[in-house]
Amino acid sequence: MAKKNSKPSPPISEKNTRAFSAGSGVPNPSLSRAARTGEATEDELLLERPKLPHPIPRMPEHAEFTRGDPWRVLRIMGEYVHGFDALAEIGTAIAIFGSARTTEEDPMYQTARELAGRLAKAGFAIITGGGPGIMEAANRGAREVGGLSVGCNIELPHEQATNAYVDVSINFRYFFCRKTMFMKYAEGFALFPGGFGTLDELFEALTLIQTGKIQHFPVVLFGSDYWGGMIDWMRRRLVEEGKIDPADLDVMTVTDSPQAACELILESYQRREAR
Repeated sequence: MAKKNSKPSPPISEKNTRAFSAGSGVPNPSLSRAARTGEATEDELLLERPKLPHPIPRMPEHAEFTRGDPWRVLRIMGEYVHGFDALAEIGTAIAIFGSARTTEEDPMYQTARELAGRLAKAGFAIITGGGPGIMEAANRGAREVGGLSVGCNIELPHEQATNAYVDVSINFRYFFCRKTMFMKYAEGFALFPGGFGTLDELFEALTLIQTGKIQHFPVVLFGSDYWGGMIDWMRRRLVEEGKIDPADLDVMTVTDSPQAACELILESYQRREAR
């Protein structure tokens, strides 16, 4: 014997009765709100274009909403999503930094190329800023031995083209989004002689390590002649005046040997994974 419903079914309008005459569904008051009230649906509002008295090919004022902070927040979020999507399959990587102005004839170019090749053979992907100079040398060294070569480029007042040795290329508008990718996906930093950008990456890493925001990982400075003066100044002023602890300098290793740097980075990674 069929069981009777304890409550009668809600009334269905004639219009909805026709829509659901096949008996495959019930009215949805939420989704049909626009139809019942005569308002435009969200799709209509999204796809609606301004009505103009005559055809006009370009209207810069229509893009005004893209120049405010709320839209910038969405663009920043989009850069993070794009970066995480592009680098999601990266396993272990080393970030290599240095001057974009370094020429191929510079010994440091060849050293960066050699170090990247050694690291790639050891199983590391190589991440750089994707531009010329030391970045190109590192990407080139990885590519030459069949390693994964990644470039995170940045919008600058003067155009910076992506070098020809990048396998995975990502473009950023914002420095802090780009720097997050270096910090998140690198197991260590190797820094060659460079300018403010290289120093920025160095001190960002040192600050995050010192404050416990990231786990300790090797920070290798290439070129004892180039970096020696800075390390001496840190020891004489920062340590002696109590601005930092002596152990804070132990985070950095200065070397002139690609082989020694590769061994140090590999050993550090193995110790970390063994914990």
